[in-house]
Amino acid sequence: MILGIGTDLANIERIQGTLDRFGDRFRNRVFTETEQSKAERRFDTAGTYAKRWAAKEACSKALGTGLRMGISWRDMAVKNIRTGQPVMEVTGWAADRLAELTPAGHEAIIHVSLTDDHPWAQAFVVIEARPISK
Repeated sequence: MILGIGTDLANIERIQGTLDRFGDRFRNRVFTETEQSKAERRFDTAGTYAKRWAAKEACSKALGTGLRMGISWRDMAVKNIRTGQPVMEVTGWAADRLAELTPAGHEAIIHVSLTDDHPWAQAFVVIEARPISK
C-alpha cells in the first residue's frame, strides 16, 4: 500500500549560488557527511546537491509534513546502494513520522528516483508499506 508520494523540482543554478554564498554553512546544515562526500566527488557538484535537496523536499512531502513539525534536513539522507540506485535513509523526527504512518504488521520502504537536465533537478519519493512476512 502507498503511504505517501512526494515530488520536488530544484534549480541547479540556485543551489550553486547558495553554495557560493554560504559554502560549508549551507552544506553542513542540509546535507549529511555521506551526501557531501558523494557530491564533492562528482563533476556536477551543484547538480548532485540539487538532486539531494529535491529528494529531501519530496520525502518530507511524502511523509505528509513538508519541512515543518520538527523534521530536520539532515533527518533525511540520500545514499546509493552498490548498483548506484538512490535510497532514502531517515532518522530522528522523520523516522518517528515514518513509524507513525506505517501500519502494524508492515514495513516501510522509501523509493527514490532522481534526475536532472540543467538547470533543473527533480526527485520523486514514494513510501510503500509492505506486509511483513512471517
